[in-house]
Amino acid sequence: MSLYVISDPHLSLTTDKSMTVFPGWNDYVMRLEKQWRQLVTSEDTVVLAGDISWAMTLDDALEDFRFLHALPGRKLLFKGNHDYWWCTRRKMDSFFEENGLSSLTVVHNDAVTVDERFAVCGSRGWFYDDAEDNVKILRREAERLRTSIRAAKQTGLEPVVFLHYPPLFDGRVCEEITDVLKAEGIKRCYYGHVHGAGIRQAFEGEWEGIAFRLTSCDALRFCPLLIP
Repeated sequence: MSLYVISDPHLSLTTDKSMTVFPGWNDYVMRLEKQWRQLVTSEDTVVLAGDISWAMTLDDALEDFRFLHALPGRKLLFKGNHDYWWCTRRKMDSFFEENGLSSLTVVHNDAVTVDERFAVCGSRGWFYDDAEDNVKILRREAERLRTSIRAAKQTGLEPVVFLHYPPLFDGRVCEEITDVLKAEGIKRCYYGHVHGAGIRQAFEGEWEGIAFRLTSCDALRFCPLLIP
């Protein structure tokens, strides 16, 4: 029973928002499915760290969810900045149940255990500029992150953090987020959001005792990453 992660699939099976207009995204759905099926078994778990579907509503995202459900393994879903279909936990859980999407689970202000080794936790995160509205959102996301990490700690397993936005990027540090990671003793953090030329500015490696890794689809060449 292994744990994998990949973010930013930007699925668009019933909407006109294909990512194939961007360099390197040719045949991306087929490539993702092929490599997923080669690696992941029905006993494994895959974290999808945001930007899962371009759809605006749950109903519009149904075919994207069905695509994911048909792939092997349990899927843990985190919110990204383009997941406009995201709504209340109750509505999402009910929608998945009503449509037989039993392999999909939302992670939001809580944690999910995997293989008696990991406690998957995290939040969307946010940008780190000085705009008043963004500061408010960032503080809220930091508190959600703290809540999720503490839920993970209650399991007695290693808390592994997944974010959508990068806590470190191009020499900048999102202190509201990294302060939580440091205060809670997190050792591993995986994040997405960064694409294309921005991948070169993404921080990967150890910082302040925390190992960071970028997991966006194009950064991983559409192949889920094994969490060791």
